[in-house]
Amino acid sequence: MTAIQAQNPLLEEFSTPYGATPFHQIKAEHYLPAIQEAIRLHDAEIAAIVADPEKPLFANTLEAFERSGRKFSRAVTLFSNLLSAETNEQMQELAKTIMPLVSEHRNNITLNEALFQRIKEAYEDLEQVTLPEEECKLSENIYEGFVRNGANLQGADRQTYRELRSRLTMLTLQFGENNLKEVNDYVLLLTDKKQLSGLPAALVEAAAQTAREKGKTGWAFTLQAPSYVPFMMYADNRELRRQLYLAYNTRCTGTGATGTLEIVKEIANTRLAIAQLLGYKSYADYNLKQRMAQNSEAVYKLLDQLLEAYTPAARKEVAAAQALARKSQGADFVLMPWDWSYYSQQLKKQTFSFDGEQLRPYFELERVKEGVFGLAGRLYGLTFKPNKELPVYHPDVNVYEVFDRDGSFLSLLYTDFHPRAGKRSGAWMTNFKEQWIEPDGTNSRPHVTIVMNFTKPTADTPSLLSFDEVETFLHEFGHALHGMLANTTYERLSGTNVYRDFVELPSQLMENYAPRKEFLHTFARHYQTGELIPEELVQRIVDSSNFNVAYACLRQLSFGLLDMAWYTRNTPFEGDVKAYEQQAWAKAQLLPTVPEACMSAQFSHIFSGGYAAGYYSYKWSEVLDADAFSLFARRGIFDAATADSFRQNILSKGGTEAPMTLYKRFRGQEPTIDALLQRDGIQK
Repeated sequence: MTAIQAQNPLLEEFSTPYGATPFHQIKAEHYLPAIQEAIRLHDAEIAAIVADPEKPLFANTLEAFERSGRKFSRAVTLFSNLLSAETNEQMQELAKTIMPLVSEHRNNITLNEALFQRIKEAYEDLEQVTLPEEECKLSENIYEGFVRNGANLQGADRQTYRELRSRLTMLTLQFGENNLKEVNDYVLLLTDKKQLSGLPAALVEAAAQTAREKGKTGWAFTLQAPSYVPFMMYADNRELRRQLYLAYNTRCTGTGATGTLEIVKEIANTRLAIAQLLGYKSYADYNLKQRMAQNSEAVYKLLDQLLEAYTPAARKEVAAAQALARKSQGADFVLMPWDWSYYSQQLKKQTFSFDGEQLRPYFELERVKEGVFGLAGRLYGLTFKPNKELPVYHPDVNVYEVFDRDGSFLSLLYTDFHPRAGKRSGAWMTNFKEQWIEPDGTNSRPHVTIVMNFTKPTADTPSLLSFDEVETFLHEFGHALHGMLANTTYERLSGTNVYRDFVELPSQLMENYAPRKEFLHTFARHYQTGELIPEELVQRIVDSSNFNVAYACLRQLSFGLLDMAWYTRNTPFEGDVKAYEQQAWAKAQLLPTVPEACMSAQFSHIFSGGYAAGYYSYKWSEVLDADAFSLFARRGIFDAATADSFRQNILSKGGTEAPMTLYKRFRGQEPTIDALLQRDGIQK
């Protein structure tokens, strides 16, 4: 073991400041042997718990189990994070060995009958003793985790469960790999300047740089958000918009090696089989048991309430865009999905004398960082100090030491902002290390990372963000605050380890600051002149903040409906994925159907992420965040007392208590949809 440790940095104690990950020492070939050895070490810890001759109690069983497997968790977390943020063919090949190995190890633990018997006895013994609430919650989570992962299964069902879990691991891995490959492989290369009509200069410059990087002449547009989104919004050439739309929305729908339509079926059916093996009718029934919603009826109630409230306004928004298009294109023009962003932008510009591109010069990434970090300072007293000495996994990544109001160390924060071939699309927050408190009282602080795909700098221009990208930054930073401000005894209950339909509250709450003048005036200055963003431009942001909000709501609801359709099934799916999708979300669709397109084939949130039977969480949390922010709005958006209450009752508590208990303690009441309807201008 000593020889293995000497050769493998993943098995050593990290000697870097704060125990930061020594990325500069870790190579791809270290992962597999490190995880194999970490499994052996974890197995020995589990065996010691099982062999303990003393009566199973909280300390010697439940708490001992919680504190076991640290090396295993660290190595797997690091590998999984880099598989998303900085992967390559070698990492992807390794994943095909490592992820089934990880799945098997976890199954070996939850299906260990002797271990479960001790955990069950210790859990049932709690009825006879009085423990602090956090210890009770930990005990409940561990016990329920075993039950929900097959511990009560008998005989052949145990092997069936293993096989299903192993298969699901490989399917979700393949789904993600296929989508990343299709995004990376596609390029729309333009060589005629006329084809660039309508496109902002910054986008054209970025496309020219992308072409040069690919060894091409002309302008290269990709399916990555900083390229795709503005192209669809500004390109005058309708045929090119159609081409790019179809490339984006038909990803992985082919029958070749990167197709996912059959994988979609198998993932849905495998999850159904697991749920039914565990005694549930559907995967949604299984998943929602540990959510605020608790059942599919509550989810559909929310989705239907919002559909009823927003659909009339959404139809008016579509009709307005259609009318504008027909003024220039003729009375028989039919607004198609590839026209929506373009004509919506034209209408917004006409209605508010406002073009989102006007904002980019005021949103230089470095200044936006100052603004977002400064907001955390005003609300929670945090300060951020860059540390260029700590190792990172890519040159684009920066790391900050985060300090609390009293000057004590709080967290490390890694920021990774720009797209590249080894990074999957989208934006996310995660941890390289969670927070917990050691038995000796030492508060082991977290290492948090936020990963995004923002507009890249060019040779002549720094990274200038769109307003949507500023909102995305605030969103992921809200998740980061949830992680950085964690203050719980146990890792399992720390930070963002909360119910999925509660985890988006801190992130979506932060988005409320984006259009606020008081916030914008703390950082939004022209990158060339240093001029503060003009009052009239800020007012146009405010005036247009609810522009097409109803259509955007229906779009989110359509995804929620599609998710629920896949996971409320109680029989295996053998039909046509595209036809099923079109039927599932039909009542939330306002534009003509494009037969070739298929969201399911690329819907990573529900097929390879953690949102299966949970995509509704974004709207559920939006109800919470609108209600919560109404308190800030009433008292002052930087009100210290309100921020401190949010920190103490929500951000620092993690999953130590029931989400509604925490929310009511902060807000003083249960939320309703009224604040959301009022914020969006649907209800006066």
